[in-house]
Amino acid sequence: MAVNYWHRAKRIGQSARLFRNLRIVDLRAMRYALCPLRYGIQHRESSIENRATGFTLLEVMVSVAIMSIVLVSVYRLHSQSLTMDTESRFYTQAPMLAQGKLAEMGAGEDAEFTNDSGEFGENFEGYSWNVSVDDVDIEALGEISQDLKKIEVTVSYNENEFVYHLRTYRIIRGE
Repeated sequence: MAVNYWHRAKRIGQSARLFRNLRIVDLRAMRYALCPLRYGIQHRESSIENRATGFTLLEVMVSVAIMSIVLVSVYRLHSQSLTMDTESRFYTQAPMLAQGKLAEMGAGEDAEFTNDSGEFGENFEGYSWNVSVDDVDIEALGEISQDLKKIEVTVSYNENEFVYHLRTYRIIRGE
């Protein structure tokens, strides 16, 4: 509903030069919009519209930088949670394995506590154990100190990445 802007300008009482590039879009609301009369103005408007719809190189670079920072942080967090999971699994299983090995060595009437080492088998791959038995000399105990032994069971995982020590003292009567 374009209205001749010359007539509108005369009605309002203003100079027609002011309204040369304006056109009335809606008579009731009396809104004015730019009327592209020349090719140059039309060309400039279309180039402005094209620039407004896309992203600039700077915006893309900033968004990629933010995304890379976030992804690196998420990767580190995930890696740290996996390490903590492995560590917590080890420190949960190692005491049970050490106590089991100690009970295995002390089972039976002819229990022998000797220095030994080995693997826990395919149920616990990567877990190894080492038992060391030492004499304890405490003069205050007298003759009992000859039968007192210090037994240390060491459980390690993944070639000593994680290590757990269990130390106990037992009286082992000599024959």
